[in-house]
Amino acid sequence: MEPIIIEPHQEHWAEEFRSIGKQLRILLGNTAVRIDHIGSTSIKGLAAKPVIDIQISVKDLAGLNEYLLPLESAGYVFHADNPELTKRFFREPPGTKRTHIHVRQAGSWPEQFALLFRDFMRHSEKDRMEYEKVKYKLAEKYREHREEYVNAKEPFIWSAMKKADDWSQQHGWFPGASDA
Repeated sequence: MEPIIIEPHQEHWAEEFRSIGKQLRILLGNTAVRIDHIGSTSIKGLAAKPVIDIQISVKDLAGLNEYLLPLESAGYVFHADNPELTKRFFREPPGTKRTHIHVRQAGSWPEQFALLFRDFMRHSEKDRMEYEKVKYKLAEKYREHREEYVNAKEPFIWSAMKKADDWSQQHGWFPGASDA
């Protein structure tokens, strides 16, 4: 397994997403209700693992072939063994930049969670900087243990989501337009 490496925010992450997002939009057409850049690389100013996380929102998660076949035809690798039942997970085509594709049902709580967390972190510099410190600290502690790293971030994420919920209600947050 690859070690966990956190690097300072890179401006090219947004362009990498835009390029992949355009390809995904062409592949999926209206099957994709939304295609969004999520995760730490989508948050300007936040250090991250150099992995582009993309969320594809579909009308019906159960309609697997509607998105599985186009994604596999483009070389994306489906991970049927993903234990999270609220999404379908794909990885980048072999030999290309690390990309995680999370397919979720449009309007579902997990879909909204990812978008709200992203938007709140983009809004709150204080929480973004605190998250960055947590990420660096945990990456050092769990460099060779990805699952422990992910699990150790949960207390911060849930604390931030409480703030994000309050912020969303005060500002009338809703997901803006799809990123691609």
